[in-house]
Amino acid sequence: MLLDYFWVFVFMIISLLFAGFATLIPYFIAPKSRGLTRGSTYESGMPTIGTAWIQFNVLYYLYALVFLVFDVEVVFLFPLALAFRKTEGFLVLIEIVIFIGILSLALVYAIRKGVFKWK
Repeated sequence: MLLDYFWVFVFMIISLLFAGFATLIPYFIAPKSRGLTRGSTYESGMPTIGTAWIQFNVLYYLYALVFLVFDVEVVFLFPLALAFRKTEGFLVLIEIVIFIGILSLALVYAIRKGVFKWK
């Protein structure tokens, strides 16, 4: 019984050593430069105008969340559509409809909250 878990522990130790090694190597190899330009904001090579700490409108984040809903929908529906061609059952179609229905509820919620009304 204990011998079965031996390889799990071996792989765990190897992965921890690999992660530690990959984290520490750049610390020793990378050049260390400290100065005024190190802490400045980089904007495509142009000198910065003003401060980098500005507030964005919350609608940008809401648009990103709605985009994420559709992005997740496409990522899950594409393989499901490919698998649907190989199956003969009606159950897969019901699963697709339920999945699209749940994501559509998120879209309806965003529309009711007024996410798409630009002010």
